[in-house]
Amino acid sequence: MNAAPTSRVAGGCGSATCQCAGEAAAAAAAATPAPAINGITLLQPGERLDPDGLRERAWGELLRQEAVRQGLLPRHPELTAPVLTATDQQAIQQLLDEAVPTRMPDDEECRRWYDANRARFIEGRQAHVRHILFGVTDGVDVHALARRAEQALLELTRKDAPPARFGELARELSNCPSGADGGDLGWITPEDCAPELTQELFDIHEPRQGLGLHPRLVHSRYGFHIVEVLGRRQGRQLAYDQVREGVAAELGQRSRATALHQYIRLLAGQALVEGIDLEGATTPLVQ
Repeated sequence: MNAAPTSRVAGGCGSATCQCAGEAAAAAAAATPAPAINGITLLQPGERLDPDGLRERAWGELLRQEAVRQGLLPRHPELTAPVLTATDQQAIQQLLDEAVPTRMPDDEECRRWYDANRARFIEGRQAHVRHILFGVTDGVDVHALARRAEQALLELTRKDAPPARFGELARELSNCPSGADGGDLGWITPEDCAPELTQELFDIHEPRQGLGLHPRLVHSRYGFHIVEVLGRRQGRQLAYDQVREGVAAELGQRSRATALHQYIRLLAGQALVEGIDLEGATTPLVQ
């Protein structure tokens, strides 16, 4: 009796000398176009870039080609994107200055933004804080770490938790050097914190003015924090006239950044982009 034929799978036929998998991988690679903008390849032979680096190079090549189209740069004779020189970058900057002029906000816009973000303009705010950091590092089981942090927080919220328990857990569990001091960070300002802690302690629209243990974990780029506020210094509100110039500058920078991003996306939408996703746009440029 003849054996039933075996089906070939994507990983190969199973023979010690099988080259099926290698052939399949080579075929897949050949089917994927090399990253290129309007036929200009972005990578040198054998060169590799991470996704962010490749995307940055693609943006630069889009802008270089537009500068060539507008007569600000000579044509590039090769089919591989050149490294941008100081002259190239100067021409690209001229292109952007002309295509995306800076729009400064008027006084009404500035005042409206100030009123909506008054908490950002309080001078001298401080909080006396202690915390326990459960640090997220490479290879750590994040779910298990979060469970341990929740367990510690639950223990501290119990009515019968002794006052010294916070310091004991900080010395035992915290991945911050402050753990040696029972987690005490002393008096801190918004500028002293990770942005996530600043938002939690100072910048939310209705900041917790009270003292005591936060009832939930605070998540930051460093991990999970159990936070207790031991004291506050409220500071003083700066008047609009004192910060108007800074508000105008920030809003102008935000507007320009948005417009620059939109402009580059428009270029991507008009170009032949291969082997990379640049989220090309077809909507008009707005500021």
